[in-house]
Amino acid sequence: MAEQTFDDRDGFIWLDGKLVPWREANVHILTHAMHYAGAVFEGQRAYNGEIYALSEHSARLVRSAELLGYRIPFSVAEIDQACRDTLAANGLKDAYMRPVAWRGSEQMGVAAQKAKVHLAIACWEWGAYFGEEALAKGLRLEIAPWRRPAPYTAPTASKASGLYMICTLSKHHATDNGYDDALMFDWRGQVAEATGANVFFVKDGVLHTPTPDCFLDGITRQSVIRLAKRRGIEVIERTIWPEELESFQQCFLTGSAAEVTPVGSIGPWTFEVGDLTRQMMTDYAALVRGNLPNA
Repeated sequence: MAEQTFDDRDGFIWLDGKLVPWREANVHILTHAMHYAGAVFEGQRAYNGEIYALSEHSARLVRSAELLGYRIPFSVAEIDQACRDTLAANGLKDAYMRPVAWRGSEQMGVAAQKAKVHLAIACWEWGAYFGEEALAKGLRLEIAPWRRPAPYTAPTASKASGLYMICTLSKHHATDNGYDDALMFDWRGQVAEATGANVFFVKDGVLHTPTPDCFLDGITRQSVIRLAKRRGIEVIERTIWPEELESFQQCFLTGSAAEVTPVGSIGPWTFEVGDLTRQMMTDYAALVRGNLPNA
C-alpha cells in the first residue's frame, strides 16, 4: 500500500481565516517564500484534545515573522483559536500541528514588501517522531557535516524555513549512513543541537545543555528544565565542547515532535538510557497530558 502523502488527505486546513478542504489548501508556484525561504512555522502537539503550550507557540510564530521583517495579520489569541478550530474540524484529540506563515505571490525578486502575508494551520495523527524502538534503545546520532550559523549571519532566534536547509542536509547524510539523526555543532565548533531538537546530557545526576545563543531555545527544552528543577535536579546551561562528550553518562533530545527521546550513541560515544532520562520522559508525558499539576 502506498504511503499517504501530505497533499492528498481528507480533512480540513485553516487558511487565512477559514477552514478549507485539505486538498484545496494550495499556493501559487511563484509564492515568494518558496523561492526566498521566507516562511516561519511552529510544531506543536495536542494531547487528549488540548494543545500543549499553545499560546507560547503562537507567540513564537508571531516573533519569528517579525524577525523576518513581516507581521502576521492575526493576533496570538486568534491564532490560538484557529488551532483549536482546526483540531476540532479534523476530529482529532492527539495530533501534531503545523501553523505556517509566509509571503505570497504578489511580488517576485528578493524584495517582498508588497507580498501578502498568509497563515495556514494543519494537523494530523503522528506517533513517536523517531519510532517506538528509539524510546527503548536510544537513538544513534552521527556528527553533522553542517554547522549552526552565527547569530550575526542569520535570524537564528526565528523558527524560519531557511534555517532548516542545513538540517535537512544533515538528516539525509545521517540516515544515508545508517544513523537516526545528527548532532550539529555551531560555527565555533561547540555542541549545539540535533537537526530538529535540543540536546541534554547527564553527568553524575546533573543535567547539562548547550546555551541557545545561535539556535532555538525550544519550548519543550524550557519545559524539561522546569521539570528537572521541580525534582531538585541541577540544570547547567553552558558551552559544551565535543571533547566533553565522552564524559557524559546519558543523553536525550527534546522537541515538540521528538518529545523526550533518549540517545544511545553520538559518533564514537555511547550513553546509557538511564533513570534520569526515563524520569524526564515520564514527567514530560504526564505534564503534556495534564497529569502533573503545578509544573
